[in-house]
Amino acid sequence: MSVTAASGFVAASGAIGIKASDATDLALVATADGRPVPAAAVFTQNLAAAAPVQVSRSHLATTGGMASAVLLTSGNANAATGEEGLRAALAMCQRAAQSIGSSPEEVLVCQTGLIGVPFPIDLVAPRVAAVLANRSAGEAAGAAAAEAIMTTDTVRKEAVAQGPVSASRASGAAVGTAHAGGLTGRFTVGGMAKGAAMLAPNMATMLAVLTTDAMAEPPVLRAVLADAVERSFNAITIDGCTSTNDTVVILASGRAGPVVEADLAVAVQEVCTSLARQMVADAEGATKVVTVRVAGAASDDEAHRAARRVADSLLVKCSFNGADPYWGRVVSELGSAGVDFDMKRVSVSYGGTPVCVGGMAAPHDSAQVQAHMAGRYVELVCDLGLGSGEAAILTADLGYGYIDENRTTS
Repeated sequence: MSVTAASGFVAASGAIGIKASDATDLALVATADGRPVPAAAVFTQNLAAAAPVQVSRSHLATTGGMASAVLLTSGNANAATGEEGLRAALAMCQRAAQSIGSSPEEVLVCQTGLIGVPFPIDLVAPRVAAVLANRSAGEAAGAAAAEAIMTTDTVRKEAVAQGPVSASRASGAAVGTAHAGGLTGRFTVGGMAKGAAMLAPNMATMLAVLTTDAMAEPPVLRAVLADAVERSFNAITIDGCTSTNDTVVILASGRAGPVVEADLAVAVQEVCTSLARQMVADAEGATKVVTVRVAGAASDDEAHRAARRVADSLLVKCSFNGADPYWGRVVSELGSAGVDFDMKRVSVSYGGTPVCVGGMAAPHDSAQVQAHMAGRYVELVCDLGLGSGEAAILTADLGYGYIDENRTTS
């Protein structure tokens, strides 16, 4: 189960005519009773923010961080569509509000797909109510909603987390312990997302909806979500491009009762991290999932900047695709990343095997490196030898499929 795993939430999905062949293109995640609950969101920092981003920001500000539903559409981003786009996004919120019995300001809207294409509101609006009337709880409803928001994704992306009930956790999954007021219990965080390209800060070409039955007020949700996004969605990149529509939303029903904020933070971060990794694994045309780790930087911020510079490099990404440990390209990117750098202190390794030490080629087991590079998961570690700063970025190689997908409008 994913976005419907937390108690107090329902989901719906169906086709309203945005996509060709009547494919599913509408999803709803809402409170079971239609009443607003504490909510928070993180949005794209792209100044060309799409209509749904503008509307959702406004609605959260109006309600003081309360929402009863998130309505999502795929196939048309409703971006660069002017005042007509804003009216269309508002109209979708109104349709959802009528269906679940809330006010339009309590509905957030997310949209993904082609940019610059007018949203066909007159075509799709009459079909919304019938789809939303079938909302329900349960795993099947959540899975169908996750499928409805896919565009170039090849698989749906879902995650569930339950926070630590003891000092040792079995599998890294999540349930939390509600300690406040002497209570003990369990809370759940569930989530769904879409995203396969334009994955770059701040956030990616992505939509994500998280739900939890933990009791938390909007300020707590905002802090927890912002930190989780920074450590997950803001630490991945596919092509260095930042979308106009990026949105991550969390709703909290409170049905599990009060919880320790730290427990909630762990669970939310686990869900976000899982969804982010699933996005990179499903990146357009990718054949490898690559962790670029920078250590020994002057600061964590400089390590992050250096790691992102390497991860975004087309030359380095091509090397990953060819399973070629061409460390010269890596060092070149580190030297132009705008961070403290001393060639004589740099080392580079693939899969734990150093291939460059002190800025020069190092003797190594070529077969061992080649075997690592040929695998699905690759790790590149760069040590600048200057300090204690560390950071890691998750990325993918540049495959032929990426060009095939993006050489025309998609």
